[in-house]
Amino acid sequence: MSMNQNDDIRYLDIGLPEDIARLKAIGDFENAIRLIDMRLSDPKTTAPLAACMRVQREIMLRLPRNYPYTFEAAMARIHEDIPNFTEDEFRALEDINRIGWIFVNGERHYFKRFHQTLLKTAPAYAKRANIQDTGTSQGEDKPTETVSPLERAMNIMRERGSFGARIRIRASIRIDDDAFIPGKVVKVHLPIPAKCIQQSNIKLIAFSHKPKHICAEDAPIRTVYFEEKLYENTEFFVEYEYDNIAPYCDTCKLIPAAEQPNDFDTQEQSPHIVFTPYIRELVKELGAGCANNLEKARNFYDFVTTKVMYSFMPEYFCLESIAEGCARNLKGDCGVQALLFITLCRCAGIPAKWQSGLYAASKDVGHHDWAQFYIAPYGWLFADASFGGSAYRAKNYPRWNHYFGNLDPYRMIANSEFQHPLDPAETFWRHDPYDNQGGEIEYADAAIPASKVTTHEQMIDINEI
Repeated sequence: MSMNQNDDIRYLDIGLPEDIARLKAIGDFENAIRLIDMRLSDPKTTAPLAACMRVQREIMLRLPRNYPYTFEAAMARIHEDIPNFTEDEFRALEDINRIGWIFVNGERHYFKRFHQTLLKTAPAYAKRANIQDTGTSQGEDKPTETVSPLERAMNIMRERGSFGARIRIRASIRIDDDAFIPGKVVKVHLPIPAKCIQQSNIKLIAFSHKPKHICAEDAPIRTVYFEEKLYENTEFFVEYEYDNIAPYCDTCKLIPAAEQPNDFDTQEQSPHIVFTPYIRELVKELGAGCANNLEKARNFYDFVTTKVMYSFMPEYFCLESIAEGCARNLKGDCGVQALLFITLCRCAGIPAKWQSGLYAASKDVGHHDWAQFYIAPYGWLFADASFGGSAYRAKNYPRWNHYFGNLDPYRMIANSEFQHPLDPAETFWRHDPYDNQGGEIEYADAAIPASKVTTHEQMIDINEI
């Protein structure tokens, strides 16, 4: 095993030996893992292939909990929301890849959040489920609002050149009681705001425990780290405050000229930001006839926002070749869509990188991802494909255009690089090896499954500035 087993992730795209791959494809995970363990003890197995197999082994342990429903159980679950939902409807949605499934021991098992995707993205199904108000998640406004917070933010940004908010949040993480073991040392990373283009005046106000380490303000993945021996189960929390000033891309006066792209911002990053043959052909097709990089980036944004349907996803740990998978399957959540946009830009020679953390409006705090891309002479601009796609589906074209180049001030940015190690590094597999929005927690001598951990973010206060 490498010094930090999460480093093995970069070998995931090597692929499995054919016999193990066939077992995985039919969902015979027990025998696939048995063969992996045999190969890992075989001296003929190369180090890169061994690293790939270790990651695939963990993927196969996690997949069943991401696809728990048999067909009968899936129908029973959707009937809780839509009692008259038919089997024919279900099969038709399967045929167009709107209901995700895998084989588990040769039988189709369905994605645990398939019903939530349908209710979120298909107004007809939401209506049949008597869902009237979906909130503002992923850029979708409450229907009763005359001028939504996002519309208001867009208008002010255009008028003033920028718009900001001072935001205070309490974030927590806790081991579920049935997984808590008294007397063990617990190691915790909680995301906190990082200094970046939009974010400043960061204050760490309160902690549940004395931090053992706080990352530098400009850390690529910024966290506060706790390490405690617990005899009674308790939550770990941090409360923080910060200013988020969202610049408007027509002026860009607030974008520091000193923040220039580097070579990393145009490079591949295995296993997910990879210039595969399909990605290269897609870049060629979408970039044909473009006069400059801004036009190319806009075509990439248009492809993602108009062709890719928003969909909840399994744990990112379980995904392979995220960017190309999004381009092939034409579905994905905010992070999957952001990675496709970043990959297309980088393949075209346009610097692009990750940003993520929270979407933090007055009553709506949730995990969120988006992209940055660099266009001279403007500097670093933003692209939020999931907010843009939501606007496009709602025929709100001004908002669709806004999220190419701009964001809003209702963000908490903790991460500026994808697939960056934590500081200090975790000993065991991370819950999410690519990002950190809700936090990570493990025992000093054992992993704690993500399914046995509860995270929460609470808006304490928000004021315009």
